[in-house]
Amino acid sequence: MDSKFLYNNKSLKERRKELRNHQTPAEKILWGYISKNKIKRLRFLRQYGVGPYVIDFYCPKIRLGVELDGNVHKEKENKIYDKDREKFLRNLDIEIIRFWNSDVLNNMEDVLDKLLNKIEQMSNK
Repeated sequence: MDSKFLYNNKSLKERRKELRNHQTPAEKILWGYISKNKIKRLRFLRQYGVGPYVIDFYCPKIRLGVELDGNVHKEKENKIYDKDREKFLRNLDIEIIRFWNSDVLNNMEDVLDKLLNKIEQMSNK
């Protein structure tokens, strides 16, 4: 795929904008913790397009995507979609870490610990 169409493809611009303007409560909370280089001085972007997919949060420096999942991701059809999506992203050397919305809402400390551990692991590659 041509790299100019790979990242933030214009065809997904409106979708990305819509997602940014209608964040879930969990996305708002996590964004408050990771925006403006608050974690390890790393820049995270919201609703970043890669190929045909939009990643909730993405750090280009370490190629880490963060996905927040609600109950809809428990459905078989969505599990298959998520698996295909992660395979596509892994082929581009982008790793994904996933958290449940409920964990962000109820156990933010644990979410941040896991995210920091993943960042450390990826930074030491």
